[in-house]
Amino acid sequence: MTVYERKSALGGKARSMDVPGSARGGRRPLPGEHGFRFIPGFYHNLPDTLRRIPFPGNANGCHDNLVPSTEVMLARIGREDIRIPFGSIGTPPPVLTPDAFLRVLTAFFETFSHLPAHEIAHFAGRLLVWFTSCERRRTEVWERVPWFDFTRAARMSANYRQLLAIGITRNIVATKAEVASTKTVSTCVEAFLFNALGRGADGEPDRVLNAPTNEAWINPWLAHLTSLGVEFRTGWEVADLTLDDGRITEAVLRDASGARRTVTADHFVSAMPVEHARRTWNARVRAADPRLARCDRLETDWMTGIQFYLTEPTPVIHGHINHIDSPWSITAVSQAQYWSGRNFRADYGDGTVADCLSVDVSEWDRPGILYGKTARQCTREEVAREVWAQMKAGLNDTGRTVLSDAKLHSWFLDPAVELDGTRASNDEQLLIHPTGTWYHRPEARTAIPNLYLAGDYVAVDIDLATMEGANASARAAVNALLDEEGSAAERCAITPLYRAPEFEALKRQDEIRHRLGLRNVFDLG
Repeated sequence: MTVYERKSALGGKARSMDVPGSARGGRRPLPGEHGFRFIPGFYHNLPDTLRRIPFPGNANGCHDNLVPSTEVMLARIGREDIRIPFGSIGTPPPVLTPDAFLRVLTAFFETFSHLPAHEIAHFAGRLLVWFTSCERRRTEVWERVPWFDFTRAARMSANYRQLLAIGITRNIVATKAEVASTKTVSTCVEAFLFNALGRGADGEPDRVLNAPTNEAWINPWLAHLTSLGVEFRTGWEVADLTLDDGRITEAVLRDASGARRTVTADHFVSAMPVEHARRTWNARVRAADPRLARCDRLETDWMTGIQFYLTEPTPVIHGHINHIDSPWSITAVSQAQYWSGRNFRADYGDGTVADCLSVDVSEWDRPGILYGKTARQCTREEVAREVWAQMKAGLNDTGRTVLSDAKLHSWFLDPAVELDGTRASNDEQLLIHPTGTWYHRPEARTAIPNLYLAGDYVAVDIDLATMEGANASARAAVNALLDEEGSAAERCAITPLYRAPEFEALKRQDEIRHRLGLRNVFDLG
């Protein structure tokens, strides 16, 4: 097997990368990244892969490099921040009846908001509608309804809209609540809630790696695959696919020098982000499988990382921070606290850096607080200053200084982003999920017998652009290839999201109601 990668480095958007010119005194360069890693406990397929990657001293391979967070913070501007602790996985989960489910949800939301009681009850009721909706209603109805409308946010308080409608979609799914698919958002919320309840979980609700991603995962993975005979060629970009007699006969590529090359093979797996994959599908390929043309309707947006390097340890909290009031929808995590096998000052940079605050920016089209410009209108330096100012506005506003300018050493913005104050481009975007997106997502097996798709845009159970979705789609692609070959080899296991057995009877009843054109029994209008 030969893997062709258009970038000069392997690992895609998950990789970590060296900050150029940052190493001194025999230390490694400061670690940068496209965005921080976040591996919730409801993932199963990616953790299974991590267990299969050998890592020295780890009984469970790279999976043992996952460490749990113990809390999450909603950083508010001008009011007290909200900290939510996580319980331990392994405690007996409660039995879920509709009444017990509503009580669990109400208690959960009361721990982190000052929403009116009737709004909390309303939101819990809307989630109960989702949890008891049959799969046909989810796909045929809720996929077409924006999350903002499903939650009836327009009727509710500004706090409700900010916390439960806008914050969930923009900061986590990177899609505006007014257009985000209810199916996608609710699938994500459902998975998180069951994870928090210890249902069907692989681990804690919030897990990160105990070292930079390349050290904890990507480099051991590449070494393992190489030992199995996989060959990697970087700097090779696919330009076209040649179709003859109903099959792909060759891929046309440009190698690292820019020279045009052709590659023949029995099977071709396209494992690229959708915005790059669809450029390789010419008219003949699209005619052979019309579903590929529907991928042109899939939308991407910017959700991009910037790292701030600090001269003092600055953990803030032991978990992720959601700056829910920030104009640019910022989320962040302090990483050094998790890297127990690393001494940041001794191992990275120039010896003065003690921590890395890794930040994701999800909103690039709203004005900021410093310059009154959107992120796309800023220079790289202005983006860094603006993000820093928005984080300080959320963390330094209640009487203590969490982030200090004096402790800021430097910053690193994802090099895939190009900004000069007038033009903006991003070579590594994120699939977003406005209503109707599900209908345009292709299957891993195409109508072309020897062409398979893998990526976070391929239709899988999780219905969200994630590493878990990409992993599940790759497993489906491998299974389709083995089926095409008539191979007797064991197929890849694909683990779906957890579904509570207590709700299955209600879902069956809802299937009947849906076929009769009736609302869900809990959808009271």
